[in-house]
Amino acid sequence: MKLISVVLSGGAGTRLWPVSRQAHPKPFMKLGGSALLEQAIARGQACGTDDVMIVTNQDHLFLTQNLVAEMADPPRVSYLLEPKGRNTAPAIALAALAVAQQHGRDAVMLVLPADHLIPDTSAYVANALEAARHAQQGQLVVFGIQPTGPETGFGYIEVAKVGAEPQPVLKFVEKPDRATAMDYLATGRFYWNSGMFCFAAGTMVDALAQHAPEVLAAAQHAMASAKPEAGQGTTQSVTRFDAHAFGMQPDISIDYAVMERAKNVMLVPAKFGWSDVGAWPAVAEAHTADGNGNTMACEAHIDWIDVDTTNTHVHIDTQGQKRVVATIGVSNAVIVHTPDALLVADKSRSQDVKKVVDALKQRHIDSAQYQSTVLPASVSRPWGTYTTLKEEGGYKVKRITVRPGQSLSLQYHHHRAEHWTVVRGHGVVQIGDVEYPTGPGEYRYIPLKEQHRLTNTGEEELVLIEVQVGDYLGEDDIVRLQDNYGRA
Repeated sequence: MKLISVVLSGGAGTRLWPVSRQAHPKPFMKLGGSALLEQAIARGQACGTDDVMIVTNQDHLFLTQNLVAEMADPPRVSYLLEPKGRNTAPAIALAALAVAQQHGRDAVMLVLPADHLIPDTSAYVANALEAARHAQQGQLVVFGIQPTGPETGFGYIEVAKVGAEPQPVLKFVEKPDRATAMDYLATGRFYWNSGMFCFAAGTMVDALAQHAPEVLAAAQHAMASAKPEAGQGTTQSVTRFDAHAFGMQPDISIDYAVMERAKNVMLVPAKFGWSDVGAWPAVAEAHTADGNGNTMACEAHIDWIDVDTTNTHVHIDTQGQKRVVATIGVSNAVIVHTPDALLVADKSRSQDVKKVVDALKQRHIDSAQYQSTVLPASVSRPWGTYTTLKEEGGYKVKRITVRPGQSLSLQYHHHRAEHWTVVRGHGVVQIGDVEYPTGPGEYRYIPLKEQHRLTNTGEEELVLIEVQVGDYLGEDDIVRLQDNYGRA
């Protein structure tokens, strides 16, 4: 049996703002020491998959590649890059066509959302291999989660009888109200829909042809426009799609398009702990609580003093700055601090964090408030990262890191001059046509409209302090003349 992990890495995770942002969404959020996306990839590897296919937004390619490259045992990855967000049906349709083309119609796809938390990998592997056996027999398999309460935020799946064995699905049902959810629990025949699936590529293609021909046709059209690229390192291949052709795909979930209509759907009850990490209370539950029910996700240099505080989760990221956090008389709260945002919410209102993001998005697109929904405080780039330390009228201060052997693009700016001071590492700064070797403590000035670039020529990370001065300091004031990452 050829088993392929297909990781769906989409969605912004707006209920986990301010940690989850559009440019750094929930799959890259760390829980239990590693990013959720890394955990999803590792689960597929544990099942014996020697190839992984990741469907993700094209803007997250380099972030994902960097994550994979830093894994202890990085797999070979094929990327399908979406130019814009769509739903699970188009993503799975594209993946099924690609898997069938690359590995044959009989290849079994293990579809893994990139933002789930499953602590027990061994139990997951046993369930996944069980699902794969049913997939080989022509079944469309969905993993069902035994409900632990009358949850109204999940869709439900009904089976014929109470039991722990796989059985055919009777029907899928929408997210219920609380009274209906309690009725579902009482029967013992309803499971939460996990959004995890397993099927042969050919079985899914045939199901799409029968139940959602418009989805399949649009995916085939998008594939015909695809531009495959040979990969490097851990990247097997990168497939980009024409934006217009891709945009013709309907915005529909795989549940609506296929699973609710097909007759060959099998539910495998999950025998492992599971969370979709949909809101901050779920994040809190992933941490070990103290005697008062408090949980903490903070850097080592953060000192939390809790006085008469109960059932509260604190998440503090200060980008290396020491900080004392004190709470007094706080109960059932979520407190999240990043360098550019602070969230304080009652746990019972955690689903309303999305309303904050929606309100911020209504602000002018150039405003700092709007940008706080898009960019994290520390922004990843193909060459490294940058962090904005200070910004006021007419100037901005950044901390920039560049990985060994990597370069910023050759570029210039219409509205700002820049002052560069290297604080760690060694590199070459090109200003105009002249190259200047630059090391710790050395300074370079880049005048307005002068072409320039920085290359890390050393064996360690290069750290640079950049001071921008000008009448406009937006990230779109970059004119790229040459770029190693295809952005010019």
